[in-house]
Amino acid sequence: MLTLKTSAKRADAIVVSSKGEYEDALEFGISRKKLHVIPMGIDLPRIERPQEEDAPLKILFVGRVARVRRVELILRAVSALSRPFTFTIVGGEEKTSSLTKPGYLDELKKLCVDLKITDRVVFAGPKPPEALAAFYNAADVFVYPSLYENFSQPILEAGSYGIPIIATRVGIAPEIIEEGVTGFLVSGETENLTQKLEQLGDSSERKKMGLKIQEKVRNKFAWKPIMDQYMELYHSF
Repeated sequence: MLTLKTSAKRADAIVVSSKGEYEDALEFGISRKKLHVIPMGIDLPRIERPQEEDAPLKILFVGRVARVRRVELILRAVSALSRPFTFTIVGGEEKTSSLTKPGYLDELKKLCVDLKITDRVVFAGPKPPEALAAFYNAADVFVYPSLYENFSQPILEAGSYGIPIIATRVGIAPEIIEEGVTGFLVSGETENLTQKLEQLGDSSERKKMGLKIQEKVRNKFAWKPIMDQYMELYHSF
């Protein structure tokens, strides 16, 4: 920690990837004058999403399955939906600290049994990056009710695939989610999640939101505008 603070004091500029990281850096004691927010970039993917009429709502979560991500809230929310759905969880269990209680994945599977939704929930396990495209292309809605994130790459990936997002105000979520336009920012109550999922049951509404969120990602997170920001910062010294 001391070495990190010393390096920060010596640096002419410090780049953080989100507004959340910016606030964390200020709390860490880094001068506001040195800080620059430049997000991580992403390659815009090829979208191959099939258009299916009257199909179940396909809900997706991608990320390390940790208690901080609150996947149980999604399970409770989908169990209350009035429409057919499938929910796919992509990722393996991970403890975020040595104090975190193990067995979270087993608890989620038991909750599925208790909620009587085991036939509609898929635990896909961890996947390599090159395998994720199939899951994003198949999804209608991406849900991420995490308590804390520095950046949250899965949120950016989902947006790049033109998927409306329901997420808590973590990482870059506030920067790409425009309420009711590209998705919804939620606090994490089960009833609120269910309500937003019901709203996204309309395929035409999802399509409009998907186009808007992909446009946001293209304008702000494609590699060219990111590199332009780095070059501007470099030439400012």
